[in-house]
Amino acid sequence: MKPAPEVSRIFDLLDRHHPNADTELVHRNAFELLVATMLSAQSTDARVNLVTPALFARFPDAAALAKAKTSELEALILSTGFFRQKAKSLIGMATMLVDEHQGEVPADMDALTKLPGVGRKTANVVLGHALGVPGLPVDRHVLRVANRIGLVKHDDPVKVEAQLTAQLPPRRWTRASDALILHGRRICKPKPLCPKCNLRPHCDFYRTGLLTKPINRKIAADVIRRPAPRPVAAAKTRSSSGVNTRKRKRP
Repeated sequence: MKPAPEVSRIFDLLDRHHPNADTELVHRNAFELLVATMLSAQSTDARVNLVTPALFARFPDAAALAKAKTSELEALILSTGFFRQKAKSLIGMATMLVDEHQGEVPADMDALTKLPGVGRKTANVVLGHALGVPGLPVDRHVLRVANRIGLVKHDDPVKVEAQLTAQLPPRRWTRASDALILHGRRICKPKPLCPKCNLRPHCDFYRTGLLTKPINRKIAADVIRRPAPRPVAAAKTRSSSGVNTRKRKRP
């Protein structure tokens, strides 16, 4: 793991790269952000933002959404993908909010993750961006960028969340996630744009040139350092007919 001063420097540089880092999901309150984040699974924020205006005009709160007809809701969210499962989760989530939380989104991780279709990532998004509770959402971009830089050494989102939050004060958690996500979308893509990145002096991937999973880091580094085997030499022999042939030497 990197020392604390270097970690702080890395996130300062990320803040310079992405000075207005924030969630790109358009919302006006915690309920809208919860719905939008649930819809963003296997979709893009841009696509969700095209869907939610009509959705929230029709179902502005948990009470309205809990009474939604499945067929109507599916039609409204069709383009976000997995619309049947998402519709089921949204109605279940809204029903539980009405029955157990007076229609309000709870500012508590345990209560949020008990809602249908809500995992830690979604809960952290809502906590950090709409409810003022520190949270560090971990998505595929956070996993990729944090591992490449060398901030973490794992591909399990829960463990990566724990490793990152242990390195940062709570006040930086939400912004740190936003910056890592934007960095993954704009610069540290699956095929990274390293020349445009100001984190190069601190980045393990840039230093080693390795694009590896954490568990393979040592193995891959050993492979890079190990000299390539020499090709097996071929010895000339002369057949009884006088024609040259080649025979492999035994190793």
